[in-house]
Amino acid sequence: MKTRRSVNGPFMARDLGSGVWRLSTDTPGGPEIHLAGVQAEGPETPRRAAEVEIDWRPDGVLLTLTSAGTERRLRARHAVIHEPLARLYERLPLERFDEAARRFWTRIFRLVRIPGGPQLLRLIARRTRGAR
Repeated sequence: MKTRRSVNGPFMARDLGSGVWRLSTDTPGGPEIHLAGVQAEGPETPRRAAEVEIDWRPDGVLLTLTSAGTERRLRARHAVIHEPLARLYERLPLERFDEAARRFWTRIFRLVRIPGGPQLLRLIARRTRGAR
């Protein structure tokens, strides 16, 4: 199991209160690091970092924030890295409708939108069920 991870930024640290922090980048779709139970080691809490190294340990998480050659350390109970994947749903093997099914559902949705369309669909469905 991988217990150490390094993530490049630049990151902006936001204190959300009650020991909860979020480290995020300005780039859309960039990684975010969510922290709970944060305790800063040292007098000054960093607000920006170029690189974040996360070390998961049995007693919690140790974060090393590197900025302009200086390192600051934070301890936290939990750390979660969220990295959104571009075009995630296009990569998944999801079911796709064939052309005939797509045409059918397009007609159904158009029919539902017109006045009296839902009643017409009920009438067609009732007649189809009775034919079996």
